[in-house]
Amino acid sequence: MDLSKWSEANVEFMFEEIKKKLRMATGGSLKGGHFDPALYEDLKDLYDMVMSKSAFSISEIDAITSELGKLRKA
Repeated sequence: MDLSKWSEANVEFMFEEIKKKLRMATGGSLKGGHFDPALYEDLKDLYDMVMSKSAFSISEIDAITSELGKLRKA
């Protein structure tokens, strides 16, 4: 999968992988179309950071979920 370019499928894939890694139960209603394509690089950076770590503190999880919320379309 080429994550270097925006597509709704790429956004959904990255979001699902972030949810799995963080063991998030919420966010089921978020889909790729809910994210602003102009902020794709920000989502990709967040995805790369999450995938690179093996464990997260509670405050890190809070910060990541807050950042995901900021990337949603208004």
